[in-house]
Amino acid sequence: QVQLVQSGGGLVQPGGSLRLSCAASGSIWSIYRMGWYRQAPGKQRELVADITKGDSTNYADSVKGRFTISRDNAKNTVYLQMNSLKPEDTAVYYCNAGPSSTETSRDYWGQGTQVTVSS
Repeated sequence: QVQLVQSGGGLVQPGGSLRLSCAASGSIWSIYRMGWYRQAPGKQRELVADITKGDSTNYADSVKGRFTISRDNAKNTVYLQMNSLKPEDTAVYYCNAGPSSTETSRDYWGQGTQVTVSS
């Protein structure tokens, strides 16, 4: 069993920055990939970014060049640094972790945190 606890988020003006954090506990040795998803009202949940045990990263096209995902192995924590924020980034952001590199059916999820970018 893995537990994910998120922190960060809030209200920010367009062009501003926020950093999200997600700390994992429990059976952390089973984790191969960690990432961030988001869901806006009336829209599908989408992958924002993820990172594997081997430090391979993926980003949604909409956030490339603005967001950076990173990992601190000593703290079992993954971060999402969000710069140059846009109103379109407004969503609930969820931390994600799982044993697979290609599917999410066995993944664990954080509690979610609201990110709001004013217009």
